[in-house]
Amino acid sequence: MASVDMVHARTSARGAATAAEDLCTQLGAARPKLVVMFASRDRDQAALNHAVRDRLPRHTRLLGATTGGEIDRDGMHAGTVVISALSGDFEVGLGLGLDMSRDAARAGETAIVMAAQQLGARPDELGSRNHVALVIDDGLRSCKEELLLGIMSANQALVAVGGGASDGERDPAKQSALIHVDGEIATDAACIALFRTAAPWAALRSHWYVPTGQTLRITKLDGTARRAIEIDGVPAARRYAELLGVGVDELELGKPNGFAARPTALRVGREYFIRAPWRPLDDGSIVFACMLEEGSELELVQAADLAGSTRRFFELELPGRVSSPRAVLLFDGGSRKRFAESTGQLPAVSAAFRAAPPCAGMSSHLEIYCGITVNATLTALAFGASA
Repeated sequence: MASVDMVHARTSARGAATAAEDLCTQLGAARPKLVVMFASRDRDQAALNHAVRDRLPRHTRLLGATTGGEIDRDGMHAGTVVISALSGDFEVGLGLGLDMSRDAARAGETAIVMAAQQLGARPDELGSRNHVALVIDDGLRSCKEELLLGIMSANQALVAVGGGASDGERDPAKQSALIHVDGEIATDAACIALFRTAAPWAALRSHWYVPTGQTLRITKLDGTARRAIEIDGVPAARRYAELLGVGVDELELGKPNGFAARPTALRVGREYFIRAPWRPLDDGSIVFACMLEEGSELELVQAADLAGSTRRFFELELPGRVSSPRAVLLFDGGSRKRFAESTGQLPAVSAAFRAAPPCAGMSSHLEIYCGITVNATLTALAFGASA
């Protein structure tokens, strides 16, 4: 029987040494191959990394990120540190790519080559059955699509899943994100944990939206391919507000009646990939979280039961895809948390994580599912045990 198992721990202790001691004590006798750490951005990341690294077995690899909130089976948290200790039948290679803002594709290529080399392979040799890439990037740099081009350039069959390191700070001008790879800490960077395993695994995603059949067309973009100037031939913010029957000032992602209530999705066959607008600008344009194509058609989707869909994901969908699930790494779109807060649903959504197998994760800034950038989505990498 092949399996991947997880023990997770959480602490609210403020001092780096005290927090690390608390976390590693909770791990007990576990001697993990990989520890993944999700830490509130307000911590001293260098001190925390050093303190945790000193208390782990020498062979244990360490991967981590700053967050917009932390997650485990007890729910959603803020101002804490959560770690997951993974052990069992797998090998892992870690890769780090720097200077995403300058050349995100090269950063992705560097990270996947480095991770593959540690497994004694080239990226084009990675089979899709026994290999999966967990990707964590500096989400605030907004260049996931370019990063993924680099990661997938040599092997488009490789499954990549993950999300963006973030910050609980709500003012964009004050936000920053950091990545941990063993003893190195970097910003404007991306990291990859490349797994090789015979244990059951799956990349999954969940959102709480249902299709409406109503579509819109992106008719004019600026040069960034992320700012829509016109939708259906009309100034973008005005048109979107008309479609939703609200004021432009109600649109921003996270507000109860705006983009989070009725975002856009890319329809691929029967699947809907959430690619929601982010915020309207004073000039009447709309900044989208993901890249757009001029002339493309997107479908409006409608918010349904956020807490219920999250609970069903853990109770039905995940065990339906992974036999005997024992370890889940989670990346929960930050707008899901903000929408839950603004609509009074946060306690119910937080409680839904109690239905999960052993898990650890974070509120992320943009998510990755099977090599595609999405947002307002819960993505997961789940491992289980074979019969």
